[in-house]
This record gives sequence, structure tokens and C-alpha cells, in this order.
Amino acid sequence: MNRRLLMIAGLALLSGCATGAGPVLTPAEAAHPELEPVYSAVAGREALTIEVASNGCTQKADFTFYVERKGAAVTLSFARTRLDQCRSFAMGKTTLSFTWAELGLEPRSPVFLLNPLSAWTGPGS
Repeated sequence: MNRRLLMIAGLALLSGCATGAGPVLTPAEAAHPELEPVYSAVAGREALTIEVASNGCTQKADFTFYVERKGAAVTLSFARTRLDQCRSFAMGKTTLSFTWAELGLEPRSPVFLLNPLSAWTGPGS
């Protein structure tokens, strides 16, 4: 009987640890705050196309990407290397396409995009 009580008490203790609320991370506090939030990502036949925030001067050359292969899993991430310093009165977005050859990936292989996905709320919002 004592073993059962001990086991139940131990499980209750463990379940309390497992269900405890952890800290809520904002995008700035997330694991990789340097990754650019994307509004959309579309894997097409020839290229991967992403939509990102822009003040009017964002170009493909302002971004770098990192591909990591671990066995069959391939992860991809995009980071901005140069800030868009243009002065626009309204928030905007731009579309950037990276061919599969540029990324060094096969078009039909599964890829996990690590960038956070952010909702587009429209210009000026």
C-alpha cells in the first residue's frame, strides 16, 4: 500500500512540473530574434517566394539565408543583412524569390522554414 501512495505522490509531483506555465515569449525574445518575420512563403516549381516588410527599398540583396541539413531534415532561415532606411508613410511589403538552385535545394524535397510567420494587416496599420 505504501508503494502505491509513493507512486501516486511521485506522479502528482511530476505532473505538476510538466503542466506549470512557462514564460510567454514575444517575437523579440524568441529563440532566433534575428530571423525576419515573413508574411507568406510559397514553394513553387522553380523558386521559394517570401513576402517581408518593406519601407520601399527592400531588395533581395538585403537578405541572406542559411540551410542546415540533419539527415533527411532540411531547415531554412532568412535574415535581413541591411535595414530598409527608406521613409515611407505607410507600412508596406515586398516579394522576394529565391530559386531552388540558389538555395542549394531540390525543388521537391521537404524544407522546414524557421522564420516566424506574421499576419499582414495592410498598409498604414
